[in-house]
Order: sequence, then structure tokens, then C-alpha cells
Amino acid sequence: MDGRKGYKMIQIQLLGDCIVHTDQTYDRLPEKSPKGVSLITYLILQGGKAMVSRRLIRELWGNRPSDNPAGALKTLVSRTRGLLREIDEELAACIVSEGGGYRWSAPAGVTVDITAFSDAIHAAKAAASEPEKEKKLREAIRIYRGDLFQTGDMADGTLYVNQLHHAYLEAVYSMIHILKKREAYNEIVAICREAEKIDSLDEQIHIELMKAMVNLNQSDKALEEYRLVARRTRKALGEEPGEDLQAYYQELSQAGETVKFNLDIIRNELQAEERRGPFVCDYQTFKEFYNIQMRNLERLSSTIFLAVIMLGNPGEQLNIVRQESGMAALMEILKENLRRGDIVTRFSANTVAMLLPTVNYSTGNMIMERMETLFFEQYPSNDIAFHFRISPMGSQTI
Repeated sequence: MDGRKGYKMIQIQLLGDCIVHTDQTYDRLPEKSPKGVSLITYLILQGGKAMVSRRLIRELWGNRPSDNPAGALKTLVSRTRGLLREIDEELAACIVSEGGGYRWSAPAGVTVDITAFSDAIHAAKAAASEPEKEKKLREAIRIYRGDLFQTGDMADGTLYVNQLHHAYLEAVYSMIHILKKREAYNEIVAICREAEKIDSLDEQIHIELMKAMVNLNQSDKALEEYRLVARRTRKALGEEPGEDLQAYYQELSQAGETVKFNLDIIRNELQAEERRGPFVCDYQTFKEFYNIQMRNLERLSSTIFLAVIMLGNPGEQLNIVRQESGMAALMEILKENLRRGDIVTRFSANTVAMLLPTVNYSTGNMIMERMETLFFEQYPSNDIAFHFRISPMGSQTI
């Protein structure tokens, strides 16, 4: 009990997880009633406004209502109240019947993090002074432990997640802006590190973090941060970081004061990006490699072979799903089994081209035969025809 006010403190957490904090921690609501959690969450998000039953039914059941939707809603409300009562008698009274619907009405002592977060955001926007704004922004950032917990039962769940997430990021940006004015770069680093845990792909956070590091004379850490972000982005999205982040990285890279500094940065980056298996690239890059290799051939008197694999027979129109499935399988086999010095590109919808250095016709042919064997061994259900040709670089007989 709170000695001053005479009531028990209960905290409901819905940001990052679904937990009710009383004298003990209760986290089994999602397990016992996922739809009940969605009912509670939706009512809380309405800020005390009563929601009519048909709106709740549409939100919680979508286009799949039961034969008796009104009865299903009453049963859900009754069951959810019962689960809340098991935690604390006060909680059962939070779901109030009103005007043909229901609303959330929390008694004194029951707090919800979504409500506290939203109140702090509104207070920060309405603050009459910067110190008051900063205080409320800190409060909002502290409360936001993660995105809105979802069970998948709210039709507008993603919308609410995005709204709250956006409000959190805006609070972080505003806080950073305030801290920049007094050059509190260590605090900016700490705030950005926490924000990264919430949204590891937000590029503005990474740029602000790198800028703060530079102002702390930690350019090497800023560059390492970019490399980490770039690898994370490639892994998660399959693409390079955005233009703004790349532009800042280029600016930062060019700011090195010594030859040794730049040498170390480039060397570390190349080592960090070292790849196993062949180099896979687009066709334009492939042609550039071709031109480089042709110059090397003249200088070093070495050999390189061009190999081509085509799935399907000439003139055959493959089903697009079947074709893409076969090409995906082929690319995986090439990535796993060709050498690090080999270069691979997808030339067309059903054709792959490869540059194979330091092979002769016999070994090159053996490599292609092995790729064919692996293709049909690993994907025996794939009955697409497999054709290949191999020829020395510069030959007209491909």
C-alpha cells in the first residue's frame, strides 16, 4: 500500500511486453487470453472513450466474427475481467460497461505505460520552457521500453504500433537537439545507444550517434559504427544503408588527417568485409571485372574462363515461380561451392554467368559438371533442364 494515499500501486506495461506489476510480476495474460490482452490494449488506447460493441467486434474479430458476435464479446469481457480479478480485485473494475459498449477506467493507483508515455509526449509539446520540455522528453523516452505489445488480434494493431514508435523517435530527435545546444555529446551517445535497442535500422539515430562520437574525438568508433550498421542493414534488408548515412560516412572518411589514419581505416574495412565463396554482383559490375581481367591477362599471361549456366531448354517458356525457384537454388549452390576468386552474375531471367580464374578447360568443365550434380542432388524435385558452356576469355566460340 502507498502510505500517503492509502491505495495499492499497480502498473500495467504494454510497451515492449505485457506485464502487470503489483507486489509481484504477472506476465501470463497473453498466454491465458491473447484476445483479452488486445481488448485491454484497444480500450486503453481510446483514452477513456467508450467504444460501442460493433466497433469492438470489428476490431477484435475483423471479417471472421462468430455466429453470435455480441455473445462472443460479452464472453470475452467476462473472461478478461476474471483474469484481471485474479491479479487484483481493483483491475476487474477497469473495464466498464457503458452505452452499449465498454471503456477503460483505471482507479487511482493503476497506471498504464501507454497512457503515461502519451501524456509525457503531449506535455513536452505544450511545455512553456525548454527545461520543462526536456524533463517531459526524458520521461517519455524512459517509459518507452519497446514497441506496443501485439497478439495479432487487433485489426488496427500495426497502425497503433507505428504511431507510438514514431512518437518515440520524434522524442529522441527532440532530446538530441536540446543536448546539442549545450554540447552534451556523452548524453547523446547514451540516448542513441538506448534508441538503437528499440530501432536498430533508424538511420537518423546512427548519424546522430556518429556525429556525437566525432565531437568526442572518437572518429574511429564512428567509422566502426557505420560498418556495423552497414552489415546489419545488408543482413536485415538485403540492401546498402540509405543515401544520408552513406554521405555522412564519406564525409567522415575524408576527414582523416594522416595517410596512416586512412590506410588503417581502409585496411580494417576491407578485412571486415572479407567474404567466403565467390563474389556475386550485378551485370554492370561483372563487365567491369571482365575489363580488369583482360588487362591482367595481357600483363601476366594467365588464363581465365567464362562459364554460362542456363536453366530450361532454348525457346522454352518456364513458369515464373518454377523458374525463380530453380534460379534461387542454383545461386545458393554457386555461393556455397565456387571459390573466393570466382565472380558470378545473373545475366538474365534463367542464365548465370561466371568468371573462373586459374582454371583450364578440363578443370572448368569439371566444376560445371559438379554444379549440375549438386543442383539435382539437392533439389531432386526440380526437373528443369540444366545446360552449361565454358570457354577461354576472349574466345568467339561461347
